[in-house]
Amino acid sequence: MIHKYRSNGYNIVMDVNSGAVHVVDDVVYDLIELLDGADFDKNAGFEELKDKLLPGLKGYDEAEVEEAYSEVSELISSGMLFTDDVYKDQVIDFTKRKTVVKALCLHVSHDCNLACKYCFAEEGKYHQGKRELMSYEVGKRALDFLIENSGNRHNLEVDFFGGEPLMNFDVVKELVRYGRSIEEKHDKKFRFTLTTNGVLLNDEILEFANKEMGNLVLSIDGRKEVHDRMRPFCGGQGSYDAIVGKLKHAADSRNQTDYYVRGTFTRNNLDFSEDVKHLADLGFEQISVEPVVAGPDKDYSIREEDVPGILEQYDILAKDLLDRKKAGKGVNFFHFMIDLEGGPCVYKRLSGCGSGTEYLAVTPTGDLYPCHQFVGMDDFKLGDVFSGISNTALQDKFKACNVYAKEQCRDCFAKFYCSGGCAANSYNFSGDINGAYEVGCKLQRKRVEAAIMMKAAEAEMGI
Repeated sequence: MIHKYRSNGYNIVMDVNSGAVHVVDDVVYDLIELLDGADFDKNAGFEELKDKLLPGLKGYDEAEVEEAYSEVSELISSGMLFTDDVYKDQVIDFTKRKTVVKALCLHVSHDCNLACKYCFAEEGKYHQGKRELMSYEVGKRALDFLIENSGNRHNLEVDFFGGEPLMNFDVVKELVRYGRSIEEKHDKKFRFTLTTNGVLLNDEILEFANKEMGNLVLSIDGRKEVHDRMRPFCGGQGSYDAIVGKLKHAADSRNQTDYYVRGTFTRNNLDFSEDVKHLADLGFEQISVEPVVAGPDKDYSIREEDVPGILEQYDILAKDLLDRKKAGKGVNFFHFMIDLEGGPCVYKRLSGCGSGTEYLAVTPTGDLYPCHQFVGMDDFKLGDVFSGISNTALQDKFKACNVYAKEQCRDCFAKFYCSGGCAANSYNFSGDINGAYEVGCKLQRKRVEAAIMMKAAEAEMGI
């Protein structure tokens, strides 16, 4: 499968199955387009095909086309162009594979001190109608469950999540202390992450986080008016002024690494590139601003008619980030971070984020769900940390959730970069974890294109 596009003056050709990306001149680009759209023997010599090729490339003389064909032939013979998907016919029954749990999203607090309007967690209640905090005993059992189900895996990940996890900070500290105390005994290493809105951040918490947390996720949506509109306190007042200084201090205290400021854009700020720029201008160097996922009944949800403008925003943002990097003020934008060195990994193709199998969410009472976005949906309860996985049929369904199982993914050039996308989004918009969220797919494809264009530009500029 070939994907071709032009962006910011670059002609880019992706060979989807091999993962090879080529930046080519006009004649090679047009030749590949011609070869891709016709039933030619791509292993034939130029003399055999020139009578078929030249009429379709009238803007070029024969010598140019012959040279281009030589370059394309070399790429084909090197397995970097027009390659077959060698895995699609060899996919095993993934319900039979042995899986290990490598990560937990630990919901230490189903309560929050903000009332964000787009919150899928309903201010921390998660469809369950009540606020509650995880006890140390439940959290301790969750860490034991992770170790018991991690097989030979050495590195394990735990995200302290909410609601707002800092509303249960004493338990967070106790669980980290317990985790550290059992690492050596079990030959494991915990990497802890804390996701916080920043309201309760102080020097004591930050000192602990900088010592124990491998990553911080800090929530802020961008410009003050944008943030305050969607992320107010429970009384309705905006939270931007209360948190922005704390988040800047947290990022600086970690030397601008091992954290993300994480924002959400909605229909209220479709010019979201301005919010990314705002965060970059504040000094943040690790930024993620993502589209809201909400049903059509919400006035802030992204709609089909918004997509063209959003795609343009990604182009604007990519160019701005290139300018910043060229000026020595580079910023990492999460959705533009892409690995072009290793090529598509067959395991990642088939496992994606690992929700429901390698990655599980744990409620304050110890119930297990495929991920944080399924928490509170009774049909998606997998079991609990005390008795283990009981709903094995549901887990088998998640094991088999991959790009080969999703009809909409089969002809998508971005499938090996998104691994089929978010199962929760697929379910919420199609009723099936093997379905698709069409708007999200269009935005994902654009982000992949923008990220690859940036790689091409950085290589050309030597930055």
